[in-house]
Amino acid sequence: MTSSHPLAAVCQMTSTPDKEANFTTCKRLVEQAKQSGASMVFLPEAFDYIGSNREETLQLSESLQGDLISRYTKLARMLNVWLSLGGFHERGHDWENDRRIYNCHIIINDQGEIVSVYRKGHLFDVELTSRGVSLKESAFTIPGPGLVPPVQTPIGKVGLGICYDLRFPEMSVALQRQGAEILTYPSAFTVATGTAHWEVLLRARAIETQCFVLAAAQVGAHHAKRSSYGHALAVDPWGVVMADCGGTDSGVVMVEIDVQKLQNTRKDMPVQQHRREKEYYSGLD
Repeated sequence: MTSSHPLAAVCQMTSTPDKEANFTTCKRLVEQAKQSGASMVFLPEAFDYIGSNREETLQLSESLQGDLISRYTKLARMLNVWLSLGGFHERGHDWENDRRIYNCHIIINDQGEIVSVYRKGHLFDVELTSRGVSLKESAFTIPGPGLVPPVQTPIGKVGLGICYDLRFPEMSVALQRQGAEILTYPSAFTVATGTAHWEVLLRARAIETQCFVLAAAQVGAHHAKRSSYGHALAVDPWGVVMADCGGTDSGVVMVEIDVQKLQNTRKDMPVQQHRREKEYYSGLD
């Protein structure tokens, strides 16, 4: 695939508790993306594993200095490609005492260096009994301390989020104000919430910020108790879906990141220039 614009690869996979099998899948997707010309590859939340219970989830976790991230830094360097590792189970700062983790989004450059780390700030504590959804992420996960600045990459400036962060528009606006051209929400949406909200939320974040939105995703059954919606998406700054991985299989889609399209969209409809001062929006508080 040849293009005058940089190419991003948005991946979809089905993680299980088997970390080695998951790495094999991710490595294959990254290699496939590189062969297709990708400058940067986006892997979903929980690319490392999805545990079948709390104890397994905690036991399988690692630090950023552990074996798994070392393998990904070597992979990035070997293939000369940037990686977005969309949701790593990182052992917390006081792991020995409290056995709690961060949900951690890592950007690795093509030299195999970690250039940004974002820890998920909005934790998914939701009980939708009628839809069969019951997850309490805060039971074992520490909320991240704050946003991180957008990262300059070969495809543009990337603002980092993870999954449930997608539901908070003030976060996407804050990243756009700091220069983000691309927002990324690697996810493992449930089937119920994904069917109802996934595409419309991603398109809304793209439209309101006039950014590209890239969302790698988990798909299918991870174990007996959990399945994910899939449909890894890429959306352009006008809100048009550029690519969709579908709702069944692992795979990768390639999308062009045309920054001129973004600039034209912002020029034609200068939403950001029309924003009022902060006091205007807080006038009802």
